[in-house]
Amino acid sequence: MKKQLVLMDHDGGVDDYLATMLLLTMDHIQLLGVVVTPADCYAQPAVNATRKILDLMGSFHIPVAESTVRGINPFPRLYRRDSFIVDHLPILNQRETIRTPLIAEPGQDFMIQVLREATEPVTLMVTGPLTTVATALDKAPDIEAKIQKIVWMGGALNVSGNVEKSLEAGQDGSAEWNVYWDPISAARVWETQIEIIICPLDLTNTVPVTSEIVYKMGRQRHYPVSDLAGQCYALVIPQDYYFWDVLATAYLGHPEFYQLREWETEIVPTGISQGRTKIVSGGRKIKAMATVDKERFYSYILQQWAR
Repeated sequence: MKKQLVLMDHDGGVDDYLATMLLLTMDHIQLLGVVVTPADCYAQPAVNATRKILDLMGSFHIPVAESTVRGINPFPRLYRRDSFIVDHLPILNQRETIRTPLIAEPGQDFMIQVLREATEPVTLMVTGPLTTVATALDKAPDIEAKIQKIVWMGGALNVSGNVEKSLEAGQDGSAEWNVYWDPISAARVWETQIEIIICPLDLTNTVPVTSEIVYKMGRQRHYPVSDLAGQCYALVIPQDYYFWDVLATAYLGHPEFYQLREWETEIVPTGISQGRTKIVSGGRKIKAMATVDKERFYSYILQQWAR
């Protein structure tokens, strides 16, 4: 079977590492590389943790690159510190050296190189802001033709955003963080002709990380990948935590679990609704994951991490 070419672009949150781990278990996927966008993380520990995860999973042939882009609205420090915690988990530090290569050039340049050298169009799996993608497109407009589609965890269509009004002055609460970090770049990607499939908060709000599913990971912790996933989720279980990036990434494994709906949208770049993914008549057509078979999804991730 011919493998689907994928380039991962994540931003170093707990669920970003888990989404990367899930992607690595998909036999029909050829992962060309991982770009770390420094948004919901601190860059160095996020890059280190990503490389250590690739080592753990025997995928040390896959290169990692650190993007040097910057956003407009920083993630809270409390969110970003998780990158240090994951980087220090014992299961990721059983060896003194990291085998997975770190690319010397910036992640946005690495993205351009990978797309230009690919023998066929590439799917971009993006679980952080779209800033690295937008920057690469600005530097090399020719790569648009090499992007088959973008699958993105981002946006909130018919529900409230997760950018809290109480924490972000001048915000009306309609924005989702991956858009809000850099709405200008999201709007730039919206200007392209690339197929965009989003996993919005509308869907992720219905698929929580529950104690039951984390306990199940614990019962299969003799598998190193389940052990790591369970440790990561144990860090965040006291919070309202959802399968954001993992749910979006699982679409590449089993699109039949999902139903998509087309919407006409725009990204609000400024003002109190900055970062809102707004439904507007005549707007940019995108597809959104509208429903998912939750039981099949939960079973799938447990099965994939049993290795």
